[in-house]
Amino acid sequence: MEAQRRIVVGISGASGFVYGHRLLQLLRGIDGLEVHLVVSRAAKLTMASETDLKLADVQALAHQVHANDDVGACIASGSYRTLGMVIAPCSMKTLAEIATGHTTTLIGRAADVMLKERKRLVLLARETPLTLAHLRNMVAVTEMGAIVAPPVPAFYARPASLAEMVDHTLGRILDLFDLDAGTACRWAGVTAARSVSLPE
Repeated sequence: MEAQRRIVVGISGASGFVYGHRLLQLLRGIDGLEVHLVVSRAAKLTMASETDLKLADVQALAHQVHANDDVGACIASGSYRTLGMVIAPCSMKTLAEIATGHTTTLIGRAADVMLKERKRLVLLARETPLTLAHLRNMVAVTEMGAIVAPPVPAFYARPASLAEMVDHTLGRILDLFDLDAGTACRWAGVTAARSVSLPE
């Protein structure tokens, strides 16, 4: 399959398993796109804590599923052509692994491959407050070519639910790969926005 029709999704142990799960659902709806999935052990614990999902149902949304300790998987090689990778959510541990190049897991190795091959790598870094180590790691991965995209809600979209907030965030993430799932609320300028009363 051609490079532009493959994408890798990593789900790490940070809070926000919903981002990874919903991303898989949106990607599955894009024709001709092959999705590879890696779920960390910590992410499985987060899934059990935050959702009623079953791992098998999440994995069924991907075309290929890889164990996080399988550093010999196809996505661990730069010769395996892909569009890029999204880690949603991205824990600070995973961020640190990528920032230092000390990749002991498949998620980290696959991310390292994206950087060395100059492919798109998007990290939905999920933590607050941030320590200086977190910030320095974000600078490091950005300097290497990754995009740090914390899942910050866009209130101009007037989200009516948590699901709408998640969908808009992921729609904007997919924009970075020139993929459109139809979930991003597009800003059309102040004159096209809902009228608001401003103080004089």
